[in-house]
Amino acid sequence: MTQTSSRFFDEIARLMNDATGVAQGIKREFDTLFRSQAERWLNDLDLVKREEFEVVKDMARLAREENEALKARVAALEAKLETQTPPSPPAYASGPSEGTPPVA
Repeated sequence: MTQTSSRFFDEIARLMNDATGVAQGIKREFDTLFRSQAERWLNDLDLVKREEFEVVKDMARLAREENEALKARVAALEAKLETQTPPSPPAYASGPSEGTPPVA
């Protein structure tokens, strides 16, 4: 009787072990299927990948810094221009210059 019960329990243990393996295989298959469906759905939404977002973010930061530097440079040039005396108007000759047709 003990040999029969031992064999019975061995069979139950083997069946449980096989069932666990099958369940793990189903879980892996479900995870793979879910991941591929999620990736397909996200691709259909035309979302930006994280790497692309970071690149554009860095480009925007650099453009902003360049814009600030140029703004400061323009302000300095405008201030310098205001401190300079305006040039005197050019002196025109009293008569028409040579090669200019007379005004009618």
